[in-house]
Amino acid sequence: MNRQTLYLILLSVVLMAGVIGFSFLMLIPKGQEYRSLRLESKKELQKIDLAQRRYDDASDKLKELQARNEHMIHAFNTSFDPERFTHQNKQEFQDLYLTEIASKEDNGTFKLYEVNATSKITSPQSFYNFLEKINKSDWIIGVNFPIHFERDGDKIRSSFTMKVHNSRTSKE
Repeated sequence: MNRQTLYLILLSVVLMAGVIGFSFLMLIPKGQEYRSLRLESKKELQKIDLAQRRYDDASDKLKELQARNEHMIHAFNTSFDPERFTHQNKQEFQDLYLTEIASKEDNGTFKLYEVNATSKITSPQSFYNFLEKINKSDWIIGVNFPIHFERDGDKIRSSFTMKVHNSRTSKE
């Protein structure tokens, strides 16, 4: 064997030992760490996918509820206008008077009104039409019971109170 071949073999053995040492000291431990980090990453991605699906489901449900209840959301954000209310519902009654009542439980979101109405018919059907119209109006209105009906000849007088929601953010 000549010297050049011996150096080449010795150099090859040193390089091979270096590669093997580098593999056992650096690559194998880092590879195990990589595998554990990859598993953790997959778990986190599964959690993110689950959270995204939940978010998408909740978002779809919200959009569906908003579409289905668009009228109520609009009514909630609309400030009550007594003059407009009287004007819109005057055709159901001969006389319609709206009076605000001071309430002990006033917290700024509800106002109490007394409604006195007179109709020229022999049945309370116009009152029921009025209640249907309130349900479809631009405001959130709750009619409080009892409702008093009084017959006066060919007229029916009705008197009741109603609770009207006023949004705090709306202009009055």
